[in-house]
Amino acid sequence: MVVSAHPEASRVGVEILKRGGNAVDAAIAVQFALAVTHPAAGNIGGGGFMVYRSATGDISTLDFREKAPALATETMYQDSAGNVIANLSIDGHLAAGVPGTVDGMIEAHKKYGSLPWQELIQPSVELALTGVRLTRNEADGLNRSKEGFITHNTHLPYLVREEAWKEGDTLKHPALGQTLERIRNLGRAGFYEGTTAEMIVREMQTNKGIISLEDLANYHAVWREAIVGTYKGYKIISMPPPSSGGIALVQLLKMVEDFDLSKKGWQAPETVHLMTEAERRVYADRATHLGDPDFYTVPVSSLLDEKYLSERRANISAAKKTPSSEIKAGMFALNESNETTHFSVVDKAGNAVAITTTLNGGYGSKVVVKEAGFLLNNEMDDFSIKPGVPNMFGLVGGKANAIVPGKRMLSSMTPTIIEKEGKLFMVVGTPGGSTIITSVFQTILNVLEHDMNMQEAVNAKRFHHQWLPDEIMVETGGFTPETKQALEAKGHVIREISSIGRVDAILVKKGGKLEGGADPRGDDTAMGY
Repeated sequence: MVVSAHPEASRVGVEILKRGGNAVDAAIAVQFALAVTHPAAGNIGGGGFMVYRSATGDISTLDFREKAPALATETMYQDSAGNVIANLSIDGHLAAGVPGTVDGMIEAHKKYGSLPWQELIQPSVELALTGVRLTRNEADGLNRSKEGFITHNTHLPYLVREEAWKEGDTLKHPALGQTLERIRNLGRAGFYEGTTAEMIVREMQTNKGIISLEDLANYHAVWREAIVGTYKGYKIISMPPPSSGGIALVQLLKMVEDFDLSKKGWQAPETVHLMTEAERRVYADRATHLGDPDFYTVPVSSLLDEKYLSERRANISAAKKTPSSEIKAGMFALNESNETTHFSVVDKAGNAVAITTTLNGGYGSKVVVKEAGFLLNNEMDDFSIKPGVPNMFGLVGGKANAIVPGKRMLSSMTPTIIEKEGKLFMVVGTPGGSTIITSVFQTILNVLEHDMNMQEAVNAKRFHHQWLPDEIMVETGGFTPETKQALEAKGHVIREISSIGRVDAILVKKGGKLEGGADPRGDDTAMGY
């Protein structure tokens, strides 16, 4: 089964599985297909994370997060008085980190791939050259971003046309198709060297960007040790730093483990209160202690220590909220868009892959590399551009996530695999910026505590708290008037928003049958055979 953000990408993944490819083969094909079919977030100009579990229970995680270019500095988005320059880390060439996606897929293929590389890239080449019919969501997204594309490019990108894009229009990607052909034929050298690399650097030099040929040549994805925790006997396997997702998810699950959430009920005031109180404590820790472990000592074992988490839980009051102003990060002795996309794959042997990949904001920095046909990320905004100043998702950070050349920026991406009694149970993840962690947390609890099937768990209305700002965000209609009133009586501030995340997940049912949960908030599609 494959569950991804676009029906064509899911189809490509299933075809690879039917051809005898394994879950990693299918995931690679889906990743490149999404670069064509879902340009708002699917990418070759961004980065991401992969969690892998083999059918026999071996686990590994791959970090192909973007990096700061060599010319990056800690204060590059501030003026001479130290004030943050609006949108400099979000729009345009200076917002882009060194892309990691292509190298990540090459490393995954080297270690686990079974079909030839060329076979996995060919479907995306064909999609790019023949074109893809736009869904309503993609047409609307391109129309909304038209002004940004025009403003932040010195050439007129092919994603712009005079009349508005409509659902059903065919969008061809000829230059991207040629770039994908170079990646198909030359592998890593088709992107990080030669023609494509020169196109990226020319784009940078013409527009005061700072990514160099050396930055591209020096980029390498990294295999890391997974974050592993437990919740009521289930084994949780998730992404380590520089993603904050795995640590935060395990912290959240451990902090609510002793409460009988199923008895309290789904979206009941007590359930929401306890979950948000855990969330505000975990996000306080995230702001202080999490960053790229190659540059900063992340106190992983301290953050996941059961005694520490039990102390954090001890001052949760059932009667009232703890104001975020009174919550600080834990102290340890140290020697750390919403437009992202997630896909989940399980092959017939039971190998599983969870990949979350992103350009950061919708269509990233809005910069389309001239003649190469792909968008660059605006991932530099995920660094702490100034301690205490929120990024585009309202997240604050400190020294642990300061900009340093060659460093990977902190992420919330939370690709996760769950085992039950030693067997594969669930593959889950979502886009959503700072809401990723809480959406995965809530989806897991929907299944484990509230007896939902996979699709029900994905469909269910979601809420989110991230310490600062001190409010609960909830999808419209997510709380009954009675729940809202009860939460406000405890001191919570509630803000309704239209949508949170787009979870794509797979559940292994009794007897081994797979159930896909594709998020109805987007064009997400589950396909299996």
